[in-house]
Amino acid sequence: MWKKKLSTRRQRVRETMSPERFSRLVRLANSAMPADMAVLAGFVASATALLGLDTGTGMAAGMWRPWSEVLALGVIVALVSLGGAFYVRHYQPRMLAHPARLLVLGGLFLILLMFTKIAALYPREAYLATGAAVTCAIVLTIVYDQRFALGMSLLFGILACFAVGRIATLELYLTMSIGAVTCCFLLREIRTRMKLIEVTTLASATVFLAAAAVGRIHGYAMTDSLGNAAKAAAVTLAVGVVIQGFLPIIEKVFGIATSMTLLDYSDANQPLLKRLAMDAPGTFSHSLLIGSIAEAAAETVGASGLLCRVGAYYHDVGKINKPDYFVENQMGSASRHELLSPAMSQLVIVGHVKNGIEIAREFGLPAVLRQFIETHHGTTLIEYFYNEARKRQGSVSEAEFRYPGPKPRTKEAAIVMLADSIEGAVRSQTELTGTRIEVIVHNMVMKRLQDGQFDECDLTLRELSQIEQSIAKSLAAHYHGRIAYPQAPEKPVEKGDSSYPAIRKA
Repeated sequence: MWKKKLSTRRQRVRETMSPERFSRLVRLANSAMPADMAVLAGFVASATALLGLDTGTGMAAGMWRPWSEVLALGVIVALVSLGGAFYVRHYQPRMLAHPARLLVLGGLFLILLMFTKIAALYPREAYLATGAAVTCAIVLTIVYDQRFALGMSLLFGILACFAVGRIATLELYLTMSIGAVTCCFLLREIRTRMKLIEVTTLASATVFLAAAAVGRIHGYAMTDSLGNAAKAAAVTLAVGVVIQGFLPIIEKVFGIATSMTLLDYSDANQPLLKRLAMDAPGTFSHSLLIGSIAEAAAETVGASGLLCRVGAYYHDVGKINKPDYFVENQMGSASRHELLSPAMSQLVIVGHVKNGIEIAREFGLPAVLRQFIETHHGTTLIEYFYNEARKRQGSVSEAEFRYPGPKPRTKEAAIVMLADSIEGAVRSQTELTGTRIEVIVHNMVMKRLQDGQFDECDLTLRELSQIEQSIAKSLAAHYHGRIAYPQAPEKPVEKGDSSYPAIRKA
């Protein structure tokens, strides 16, 4: 049988296809995707089983719906879950790299669906399911952001309506959606203990109006419409009180810190900050300055200024163990590095990052603040001791004089890194002008960018430019020129001058 001859190029492509496909399969198997798919499949199966329970007969719960309905519910749950997965991939892609976070999110949905299913045992209390949607919106807004919470809570509302069962109608979904949307837009951050109560109070008012209006449109009697609206409003208000009490648990489970918690950690009476001020006063003063600079820069690009400020307060706590080896604590005395080799000095300098992480864990610092300790130097080069080693030894590996990382993974961590390195570069100069400061800031930003320190965070070039301008402005205000006050000429003391007291002999 005649066989078509292959060209040399095509034959080479075919030979390399199999190894390339095998390497792709290996990369896929080693990624987080299999675990993500397992979490998604587990959620679809669990939610379908939960929604498949027939609660339409009141307290006679536990009876399954017909298998055809259960299968149809499985299709709906799968489609909604797939939509949620794409939403997560678009707006919170970092969650896909951590399947545990997806597991916690799925667990939250299942718990809320279970409470909704319990409410469905009492058909006349269906509007109590509004509390589940409001809870979902508030928790996700606290943990992530408003846009993500809005989309996910609307998707949850669909599942919640199916959990209620045949009694769920359009007005219930509208009531849930209005309550969730109100909470998402009003709750940006929690800086006071009354914030959640204020948000849920306003949300309960909108829920009451929405439930009463759609009830009348649906043809319910006025008393039934107002009664259902009052129940939905009451459960919305109760959600705020309950979440306020469970807020520390929510922060611990999701590994986050609210603005209220951050304000607590910014108090100078915190034990770790007090120790830093006592053992390394120069570092403490430096950290306060970095905090104000980073906060202003973060607010120009829409990042969390409060998180930057508090993170900067703790970023150098590792210097507590050996404060005298850092220039800001030497107070004009001779540097201890003069007695060490560059390699030993490098170990001491790099060690303050590892020590800082250990100290932070010892004092129970939240993970969101520990990231600033880990990443405020990234994988940058310790240039001074690297150059000293090159002078003494000639050929030295650059990798030996770099920080171990990791690189900043958030905008806030990248801003603190820039503020820290730029402030040190500016402080080392003797004659400073506004133009000189701008040049130093620009050169340092470009150096960090070309060194790849921002590869793992989502900073744009436009945001970097805005951060650069803000840092330059803050440093120019801090290191402003000062006028040398003239000293009054010394006036000779004349005998008999009454303006000078007589010196009495002992």
